[in-house]
Amino acid sequence: MFNPSHPGEVLKEYIEGLSVTDVAEKLGVSRVTLSRVLNGKASISAEMAIRLGQALNTNPKLWLGMQADYDLWKAEQNSHIHLKPLFA
Repeated sequence: MFNPSHPGEVLKEYIEGLSVTDVAEKLGVSRVTLSRVLNGKASISAEMAIRLGQALNTNPKLWLGMQADYDLWKAEQNSHIHLKPLFA
């Protein structure tokens, strides 16, 4: 996996042309919460994934999968874990 986008970047494309305030209201979240996701400062939670799925007619697993890919990539970039395999 090579440098996946934060799901907030993808979400920006979905809501292009709409105001953050309007989208946040339709999602039932605060403008600050949505802005943090859009700016990559907050993760997509399971609850947010459900909200996005319903509002955008997408599968919540899409959003959670993007978040998991992003989180794993970031963790691998900063990992200092070097373990020996349990089984040879």
